[in-house]
Amino acid sequence: MIRPKIPVMPQPTGLITPPAVEPTSVIQQPTTAHAPVAPVTASARPTFQLTPGAVVALIGGGTAVVLVVGAVLVSMLLAVAITGASLAICALVIRSLINTEAKRR
Repeated sequence: MIRPKIPVMPQPTGLITPPAVEPTSVIQQPTTAHAPVAPVTASARPTFQLTPGAVVALIGGGTAVVLVVGAVLVSMLLAVAITGASLAICALVIRSLINTEAKRR
């Protein structure tokens, strides 16, 4: 649905600088009273229509993705918090052991 249109250029032409002054001449086309009208053709791109079932599936899929990503982020935050707390406890125990050895001497 959203695809960039890349211009096709057979051969590179190099840098093109715009003219310093734009031409301002107006060319009028001769008009006729009964000009033939070209038929309107359908677009070459296919149209994409959502059915109610597809909308429900999209909403359900989006909700599942949000829940999974949220659970992963919360578990990572919890792992970091537990690691930090255990390191803090280890640091306290080591400091206490060093202070106890220093007081005995």
